[in-house]
Amino acid sequence: MEGFLAAAVVASTPLLFATLGEIITEKAGHLNLGVEGLMLMGAIMGFVAGYETGNPLLGLMGAVLAGAAGALIFAFLTVSLRANQVVTGLTLTIFGTGFASFMGKNYVGLPVPVSIKEAFTPYPIPLLSDIPLIGPVFFEQDLFLYGSYLAVILGTLYLYKTRSGLNLRAVGESSAAADASGVNVTLYKYTHICAGGALCGLGGAYMSLSMMAVWQENVVAGRGWIAVALVIFASWNPIKALIGALLFGGLSILGFRLQSMGIHVSQYWVDMLPYAATIVIIILSSRKNKKENQPPANLGNAYFREER
Repeated sequence: MEGFLAAAVVASTPLLFATLGEIITEKAGHLNLGVEGLMLMGAIMGFVAGYETGNPLLGLMGAVLAGAAGALIFAFLTVSLRANQVVTGLTLTIFGTGFASFMGKNYVGLPVPVSIKEAFTPYPIPLLSDIPLIGPVFFEQDLFLYGSYLAVILGTLYLYKTRSGLNLRAVGESSAAADASGVNVTLYKYTHICAGGALCGLGGAYMSLSMMAVWQENVVAGRGWIAVALVIFASWNPIKALIGALLFGGLSILGFRLQSMGIHVSQYWVDMLPYAATIVIIILSSRKNKKENQPPANLGNAYFREER
């Protein structure tokens, strides 16, 4: 049981990074459906940087910059040019998929260097790893995964305990009101959209540098779309995003667990489970009427300062 739960935590990590990135983006009032593309851009650039240099930090930096650069394109089109956010996000996914295929064509099947494998080997946290059940599952993982825990904590504190987080939420709820109160709406949108893209890039890098440790086509495999749905499941809350990511991470590896137990289930049905669960969650979430479960009021709407 511990082995399955620990594997579920690993599988949840790319989803968690991407979900946190999309939460920050949507808190700024922008719906970015290009998460899949951003994860692929981060995955390939992180892998290329890591493979060519053998340095895990440079690999992570490459992923962060690639994700942020992709998000910057989205921000320029939707904030400055006020382009349709849905269309722009879908275009970004197509662009990211093509970009990853083009950049990764000479790296298909190549493993990451030994130095990177060693950097992302499990590192038990003293005392915490000794806690029965919880310790081996959550605190005998690699440093990259611990970074996702830190991202959840920092994201929660930032959104709900800082002035900048309050301003960000104000921008997402009513850009005109935030602007009238002296908040630089354009700066907040650009900054947080790019920060969200950087987190998505880290999610992709975890797939290519640690979880798979080899480059293969379409390494993200639809996780970006699941992350978009998880934002709704999490009600735009980082703590709930952690719970949702763990749930979907467990579903994604359920087939391997069943096979190890001698239970033969069609792999097609197992592969379908995370996406079927996504549909169910969207339906159930649409029935929630509590204010805290609602998206930012200004989500998806371009802000025209001239109309304020």
